[in-house]
Amino acid sequence: MKLSDKSIATFPIFVLMLSVLLLGSDFGHVATRLRGMLFDAYQNAQPRTYVDTAARAGYSVRVLDVDAASLARFGPWPWPRSTLAALLGKLKQKGAALAVLAFPLDGPDPLSPKNLVAQTPPGPAGDAARAALETMLSPDVALTNAMAHLATATGFVLGAGSASRPLALRAQVAFIGTKYPFGQVPAFANASPAIAPLERMSAGVGALNLTLDADGEVRRMPLLFRVGDTPVPALTAEILRLIEHEPQVVVRGAFGGLLGSGIAGLNVRDFELPTEPDGSFWLAFAGKRAERTISAAALDEGGVSGARLANAIVVLAPPGESLVTPLGTSTLANVYAEALENVLTGSALRRPVAAGPLELIFLTLFGVAGILLLVRFGVLWSGVFTVVVVVTAFAVAWYLYSADHMLIDALGPSVALGLMFAAGAATRGYHDARARSRVRSAFAQTLPLSVVDQIARNPEILAPDGVNRTVSYLCCGIQDFDVLSDSFKDEPAALTQMLRRLLVALVEEAIARGATLDHIAVDGFSAFWNAPLDDTLHAVHACEAASAMIDVLAKTNAAIAQEHKDESKTITRIEIGLGIATGEAFAGGINIHGRTSYSVTGGSTFVARRIQQLSAQYGTSVIVADATRQAAERGFAFLEVDYIAAGARGEPIKLHALLGNPVMRASPKFRAMLTFHEHIFHSLRAQQWNKARELIEQCRRLSGASQKLYDLHLSRIALLQQNPPGREWDGAFRPISE
Repeated sequence: MKLSDKSIATFPIFVLMLSVLLLGSDFGHVATRLRGMLFDAYQNAQPRTYVDTAARAGYSVRVLDVDAASLARFGPWPWPRSTLAALLGKLKQKGAALAVLAFPLDGPDPLSPKNLVAQTPPGPAGDAARAALETMLSPDVALTNAMAHLATATGFVLGAGSASRPLALRAQVAFIGTKYPFGQVPAFANASPAIAPLERMSAGVGALNLTLDADGEVRRMPLLFRVGDTPVPALTAEILRLIEHEPQVVVRGAFGGLLGSGIAGLNVRDFELPTEPDGSFWLAFAGKRAERTISAAALDEGGVSGARLANAIVVLAPPGESLVTPLGTSTLANVYAEALENVLTGSALRRPVAAGPLELIFLTLFGVAGILLLVRFGVLWSGVFTVVVVVTAFAVAWYLYSADHMLIDALGPSVALGLMFAAGAATRGYHDARARSRVRSAFAQTLPLSVVDQIARNPEILAPDGVNRTVSYLCCGIQDFDVLSDSFKDEPAALTQMLRRLLVALVEEAIARGATLDHIAVDGFSAFWNAPLDDTLHAVHACEAASAMIDVLAKTNAAIAQEHKDESKTITRIEIGLGIATGEAFAGGINIHGRTSYSVTGGSTFVARRIQQLSAQYGTSVIVADATRQAAERGFAFLEVDYIAAGARGEPIKLHALLGNPVMRASPKFRAMLTFHEHIFHSLRAQQWNKARELIEQCRRLSGASQKLYDLHLSRIALLQQNPPGREWDGAFRPISE
C-alpha cells in the first residue's frame, strides 16, 4: 500500500476498529440498542401468529385480567387474599390446571383480622371485639386453603437487600454437561420469598424478576437466576416444570473456550428451548389477544364457560400497561402468557450463540474489503459495494427471521459499515481535494481538467521516475512572426491582445482533444498525446486538433479583419505552421522548488519541432511525419510533400500535408493529386529529373495545388542536376534548401 493510500485508509480503519470494539464489548449498550431496534422492526413487520396452545401442548394459556369491571367489583389493587382465594376456587370449578400468582406475597395480608386487634380500644368494651377478631379466619389461610385445591405457582423477588429467611425451593436446577454453565446467569445477593404458609402450599416457586434491555424494553424472558452461586428457577421455568411433572429444572451447558461457558437450552417436553448464555430466551410477541383474556369480574359472576378454562394455565398479575414490548405496552400477565405460548408452540425466537462473533467477523471482512476498494478504485465503487453488502445483509437477516425465527443483527454491522464508508469518503474527498489543489496549481495551464482529476486520484500517473511512451507531439508556431510584430511595433498591447486571443483558442482546441500542454510562448506552443494518460488514438486526436486549429485560425483572422475594417492601417493576416510527429519519447515529472512539471522528450519531439519550422516552405499549414500518417490515415487526407533528412540523427523521413477529412480523401481532385505525387516522388528517387519536372507542371495546374511546394521541388531539381547525388542516393534531400 502506497503512502497516499495509507493516509486515506487510516481514518476508516480507525472507525472500523472502534466499531468492532463497541459492538463486541457492547460499550454503552450500543450493540444492544441497535439490535433491539432491528428485532422490534422484524416483529412489527411479522408478529407471531396467535394460536391456542391446547391443540399442541394440552394446556391453554389464559390471563385473568384485572380490568375496569374487576376493579369496580373487587376494589383497587392489590386485592385481599380472600378475594384471590375466591378466584382460585372459581378457577378450580371451571377446570383450570394451574394458577400463576405473578406478584410478591412476602408479607401477611394487611386486611387480616389479627392486624386489627392492635387497633381495638383497650378495656372491657373491646374485649369482645378482640376475641371475635382472634377467631376469624385469616385471608392468608383462606388463600392457602384455596391453593390446596388448585396447583398454584408463586414467586419471590431477588434483590440486594437482606431476606428474613432462606428460600424453600420446590425443585433444584440441574445441568447436562461437564462444565459449570451458570457463570453468565444474573446473580443476586438474596431473595424475598412468599410468607411461609403460602410458600409451603405453592406447587412451584420461581423468581419474579424480568430481564429488561438497556432501553427498558422486554424482549427476553429469563429462565434462571442465581442467589449467590446457587442457581434458582425463574417463574416461567417453574411453570414449565410443573406442567411437565418434572422433579427438577434441567438445562444444558455449552460454549467452552473463547466463548465462555453458558446455558445452551432448557429441556421442555420433546425439544430443547434455545437460550442465551444467561439463561433467557427471545420472545416472539403476538400482542394483546382477546382469546387469551378472561375478566376476573366475569369469572366471579359466572360469565365464563368451562371450555375456556379447561386444563388452562391462568396467570394473574398486577394491572397496568407498565411493560414496553416490541409491539407496544403490555401487562405483566400478558408478557408471562406470551412467554408460555412461545414455549408450548415452539415459536420462540432464537439467536445462535455464535451470531455475535460472526457478525463481528462479517463487519471486519467486508469493512476491510470496502477500505481496499475505496483506496484502489475510489468512493463510487466503495459506496456501491457497501450498499450491496448492507442490502444483502438485511435481506439474509430478514429471511432467517421470517423462515426460521432466527435473530441476526444486520443493523449494527451495517451502521458500522456506513460510518466507515462515510469516514473513508470524507478522507478520500479531503485527500483528493488537496491533491487536486496541488495538481491544479502545477498543471492547471498544461493539463485538461479531466486529466488533473485522474492524477489527483492517482498521482503515480505522472511517473516521477520516468517512462518510455509512444506519443504524438504537436508543435504550433506563428509564421513570419518578425513581420507581424513589426506591423504592431507602435501598438505592442494590441499585438499582445491579438496573440493571446488566438493562442487561447488554439490551445483550447488541443486540450479539448486530450492534449497535455508542454511549452507555450508568445509565438506558439507545443502539446502531446498519450501521456500521462493512455490514449490509443493519440495520432488521430493530434490530427483532429490540428484541423480544428486551422478552422479557428480562419475564424480569428476573419474576426480581426472585421473589427479593423474601418481603419486605414492594413492588418497582417496571421499564419501558423503545425508539425506533428509520432514516436518514442521519455515522459516524466519533476518537482523543483515546489513547482511540478511534466513533459516528454525524444526523437518525436525533435522531429515535430523541425517539421513546424519547415512547414512554411510547403504552402500548407499542417505537416505530419510518416509515422503519424500511418497511425491516422483512415481518418484524414494525407499528401506526401517531401522526403528529407530531418530526423534527430539526420535520418530521412517522409513528410505529408494534412489536407482534410475522409470526404476530402475520397474526392476525385485529391485522388488525382495523390497519383501525381506518387509519380513525382518516384521520379525524383529515380533521378528522372525531366520527368519529375513534367509531372510537377501538370500537377500544379490542378485546382488547389500548392505553387509554393512545386517551386520548392523545382529549385531542388535544379540544384541536384548541378550536384548529382550519386547511385547510392536514398532519395532524401540534403542539405535543406533555404
